[in-house]
Amino acid sequence: MDSNISLFVEIPEALHQSFQTFLDTRPDWDQDRVMSAALSLFLLQNRPANERQNDRQTARIYLDSIFKRPVEQL
Repeated sequence: MDSNISLFVEIPEALHQSFQTFLDTRPDWDQDRVMSAALSLFLLQNRPANERQNDRQTARIYLDSIFKRPVEQL
């Protein structure tokens, strides 16, 4: 079964303001959904080919985040 991990990160204030504006104008999105979509897309786009063993699971998390489906056991 998949589990969630909490992260505590510091981000620049300008990025936080943009993030908050995005969330304020899109009530169907929340902080967790945005972070999950952003991180999974970043990993899909930037991982070297020899480190892509989890691409299928990462792509599934990205698509579930974008289309607002709860992440199921992969």
